[in-house]
Amino acid sequence: MTGNPIYEFALRMGDNCLILGQNVSAWCGHAPVLEEDIALANVALDLIGQTRMWLGFAGEVEGKGRNADDLAFLRDARAFRNCLLVEQPNGDFGQTLMRQFLFDAWHHPMLKALAGSANVRVAEVAEKSVKEAAYHLDRSTGLVIRLGDGSDESHNRMQAALDGLWRYTGELYATDAIDEAVIGRGFSAIEEQYKNYTSKIFDEATLTIPEATFMHKGGKSGLHSEALGAMLADMQILQRSHPGAQW
Repeated sequence: MTGNPIYEFALRMGDNCLILGQNVSAWCGHAPVLEEDIALANVALDLIGQTRMWLGFAGEVEGKGRNADDLAFLRDARAFRNCLLVEQPNGDFGQTLMRQFLFDAWHHPMLKALAGSANVRVAEVAEKSVKEAAYHLDRSTGLVIRLGDGSDESHNRMQAALDGLWRYTGELYATDAIDEAVIGRGFSAIEEQYKNYTSKIFDEATLTIPEATFMHKGGKSGLHSEALGAMLADMQILQRSHPGAQW
């Protein structure tokens, strides 16, 4: 860590978008229907666009000449600050969709809060991203309800996805000194919104929130699952094999 909370916070926001965008992009050409194939590709593109803004900003704050590409492709797993939720494997379509919804339900209110940040650059990036996040949330919400309250097969798959992923959601609103330095006490409101919104949607989707005896955490401080290392090996192979390569 650099000791600069703005730098660390920008990494967290950018890494969340980068890792989730990379995972979602893997569905291109493999989604269950053409409409979803295109929609998932567009979501991935939105997230990568947000990544460039956050990581570009982080590079400026760091002041070591690193740009967004350097931070994306030339850091080891322990240097990434994304939450554990976004690095969980795609699994089937139900797991990918549930992961997206659980992230979107946090990401949208988070960006809305950041749009009022005293830091001008943080507020600018949040304002440019919040409309895309609103679309992502609307889309994932509708599909969770549709599939959760659909056939026995779709309901069971969505419930299994929720059972497996819920234990990673606590890290989203678990705060530390870095979060508090950037957003202050706004996290308590985000946590309340998150829990109220997800509870409402899962009721409509006839899905049951599991009783988690613990919540996984550590991603925001660089402690990650094996899934991240495997994903980075694919994502970074070109730059690692041919440093400085350009199209």
